[in-house]
Amino acid sequence: MATQTLGIIMNGVTGRMGLNQHLVRSIVAIMKQGGVVLPNGDRVMPDPILVGRNAEKIQALAKQYGIARTTTDLTAALKNPNDTLFFDAATTQMRADLITQAINAGKHIYCEKPVADSLDKAIAIAKLAKQKGIKNGVVQDKLSLPGLRKIKLLNDAGFFGRILSVRGEFGYWVFEGDWGQPAQRPSWNYKKDEGGGIILDMLCHWRYVLDNLFGNVLAVSCLGATHIPTRVDENGKTYKADSDDAAYATFQLEGGVIAHINSSWCTRVQRDDLVTFHVDGTHGSAVAGLTGCVTQSRVNTPRPTWNPDVPQSMKFAEQWEEVPDNLDYDNGFKIQWEDFIRHLVAGTPWKFDLVEGAKGAQLAELGLKSWAERRWIDVPALNI
Repeated sequence: MATQTLGIIMNGVTGRMGLNQHLVRSIVAIMKQGGVVLPNGDRVMPDPILVGRNAEKIQALAKQYGIARTTTDLTAALKNPNDTLFFDAATTQMRADLITQAINAGKHIYCEKPVADSLDKAIAIAKLAKQKGIKNGVVQDKLSLPGLRKIKLLNDAGFFGRILSVRGEFGYWVFEGDWGQPAQRPSWNYKKDEGGGIILDMLCHWRYVLDNLFGNVLAVSCLGATHIPTRVDENGKTYKADSDDAAYATFQLEGGVIAHINSSWCTRVQRDDLVTFHVDGTHGSAVAGLTGCVTQSRVNTPRPTWNPDVPQSMKFAEQWEEVPDNLDYDNGFKIQWEDFIRHLVAGTPWKFDLVEGAKGAQLAELGLKSWAERRWIDVPALNI
């Protein structure tokens, strides 16, 4: 079978997510396995060029992972006709402008989310991509997590009956950086004028998770908070953290499902994973993390008795059954890279485009509006 090369301009791969998930665990892993297999048996071999502002840094990464090409000149990279796909995982504030530049250069698009820091910008790039006939995709990685794939499997099998509610808990303690423990996230995450804030970051995720697994989001009520007002940056300098570092959001979904998700960088974890989703239905319930999922059916539901005068005798966590790993769960980012490359080269189905990305930006914007106005906000359909 034939093998063809796909030139990929990779921007923003020196950051945590761009490096670990997109470069190392996706593109490099795909290269090591011999490329992406197409439906007809042919293969597509990625040929990335790493783009960044720090020449030494990207050259070191290229050498470490066997990448042949690097550049600090994005404009020049976009002029190369052999590189047909542009990928961006840099800062949110720059993304819409970079995508616009790449589309106008005739490149197909694959990018991280949020796709933009405002709904207007997100709509503009989605419209431009349609106008130019550009194939495009947005990372929606959590749908490929083993835990959420098990939730979908249960739902498709009718396990839940009618889903009543979804409760999500996401987050962990991000150190302030002022007492010997360095922060685990970059300082721009906590600066409003640099595109920071957990509502903009995480409601984009919750939009595609809720829409695709439980029902389209119809309305949102969101309360944000800046719990830690000052932090210390990468250079040891104290700065004002003026963006939201926690969000408490409730969503009304199609079919009457109620979802509530807490997102916080100011919480200490006492649960099985850094993100968990608890789904209750008439016939059964499930709790999923990143990889695992446990269930309790209606016939196995215990009958606890409320008695505050004696210690609780039931071991509730032991009353749930683990969903087995009957499938091979590859890295979620890699799965979506492979699916998008098949779509790009062979025209296989793909739904996670810039329009879907704009829906995430829409929910984040409406979540911020709900917080500012202290009220429920309807989520209208996006017609782009």
